[in-house]
Amino acid sequence: MHLDHIGIAVSDLESAISTYEKLLNRTCYKREVVAKQSVETAFFKTGESKVELLAATGSESVIQKFIEKRGEGLHHVAFEVNDIEEEIHRLKKEGFTLLSETPSTGADNKKIVFLHPKESNGVLVELCQSID
Repeated sequence: MHLDHIGIAVSDLESAISTYEKLLNRTCYKREVVAKQSVETAFFKTGESKVELLAATGSESVIQKFIEKRGEGLHHVAFEVNDIEEEIHRLKKEGFTLLSETPSTGADNKKIVFLHPKESNGVLVELCQSID
């Protein structure tokens, strides 16, 4: 595993992109809507890892609910794995709870699954695997 990206929940994607372009001194290299999750994403490369800004595209979005409950800020930490199915099996044996039993398609051409934050010190952890 290696750190793939950190996800940051934002209310206004355009404003957040402008802020992070100034902060990181680089432009957003990719934007993508993930309709199934009611989210629009924007990515910034930061060395070997990335920053992913996440904005809700609808009132039922998990990002919208997150912001209403906790405000803007760190949403998740994502680790890239070579075999997501193998990691799901391994982590379940270790006692971790997954938010879904099977991976779904996420942004940035990845298969993704999330671990419940109660078992990772309050941090939502995403596992991701590049789709070939």
